[in-house]
Amino acid sequence: MLYQLHEMQRAVLNPMSAFAAAGAKMFTNPNSPLSYMPFASRMAAGYELFFRINKDYEKPEFGLHSTVIDGVDVPLLEKVEMEKPFCRLLHFERFFTKELAKRSADPKVLLVAPLSGHHSTLLRDTARQLVISHDVYLTDWTDGRMVPASEGPFHLDDYIEYVQAFIRHLGPDVHVISVCQPTVPVLAAISLMAAAKDPKLPRTMTMMGGPIDTAKSPTAVNDLATTKPYAWFENNVIYKVPANFPGHMRRVYPGFLQHAGFVAMNPDRHMNSHYDFYLQLIRGDDADAEFHRKFYDEYNAVLDMPAEYYLDTIKTVFQDRALATGTWVVRGDKVMPETIKSVALFTIEGELDDISGSGQTEAAHDLCSGIPKAMKQHFTAPECGHYGIFAGSRWRTVIYPKIHDFIRKHA
Repeated sequence: MLYQLHEMQRAVLNPMSAFAAAGAKMFTNPNSPLSYMPFASRMAAGYELFFRINKDYEKPEFGLHSTVIDGVDVPLLEKVEMEKPFCRLLHFERFFTKELAKRSADPKVLLVAPLSGHHSTLLRDTARQLVISHDVYLTDWTDGRMVPASEGPFHLDDYIEYVQAFIRHLGPDVHVISVCQPTVPVLAAISLMAAAKDPKLPRTMTMMGGPIDTAKSPTAVNDLATTKPYAWFENNVIYKVPANFPGHMRRVYPGFLQHAGFVAMNPDRHMNSHYDFYLQLIRGDDADAEFHRKFYDEYNAVLDMPAEYYLDTIKTVFQDRALATGTWVVRGDKVMPETIKSVALFTIEGELDDISGSGQTEAAHDLCSGIPKAMKQHFTAPECGHYGIFAGSRWRTVIYPKIHDFIRKHA
């Protein structure tokens, strides 16, 4: 019923948000006499703040239309390489001139995005940097409310099979990069492929800020998942999709609840950010205001997670620690990371990561005991939080060069 109430509230607020957006323009447009009234800037700022707090945020665009390689502008085409009910495999295809034809041999990268609330566009900055020197493919997960219930459930085991299908499609010369949540199912997928002696094993696997072993430096996220019983999550955060979406009657963990949880982790920070935005609009600080808009256009855009997948993750990854304890069985096959021998491993953590604590990702090295030491590498990014691992200046100047060199070394 909560989901239905949320949709009713959204229906009521939409006209008010539209009115606020129009009001903001009326008090800023130089062709409007209202823009010359006293306190016009304050009125416009108040209207826009109301609009942005209450508007419905749709999935943003990747917006990767070109890149610069060796000083040359190279067009990019966002192409659907494979499509499954719950995920699209996107290819950011590069179109080279004759002078850059040799760059078509750049290493092939499968960038596995999280299915954990935000859309895959959260990795826009990651893909933008990688595409300069790599042939980039990315998992673009579908909003659960947009998948018809007739497609059936989606479990963590299905996620693993999706990853394996993408690796086999691109392999065996592909390099897999997983960010945050997918480090666990990606390691499971490659472990199962290694145990089966699959010829399409990837060359390398780079794992960034993920909960491989949540017993190491537990965070608030880990504490929530382990202090509440499994039944609490099933009874309190799982709801059925309302009738106004294609996924009507599908059980999901709604995006609006996830967003509320994100904000609740740092409420003061978000309140101050919105107040600063209001002041920026009054002062006419267009650059800072636009940065705020772009950040929250991404941050506030959330998707519904299939209930089965979310509940499986709570139990398998956080409560049972099945990967770390060696008790994980997928479709009747035991997950054994020690069977991986030919795939190079690079783990990356942020020193200030408050979502995946210190040592949680590095734990993959002990689990992957069959990989030679010369094929293993770890890096802890100093003064870097969770999002800084894959976006922002530290990602571009500190972390990306290490991934670039690691992939070249093992290609």
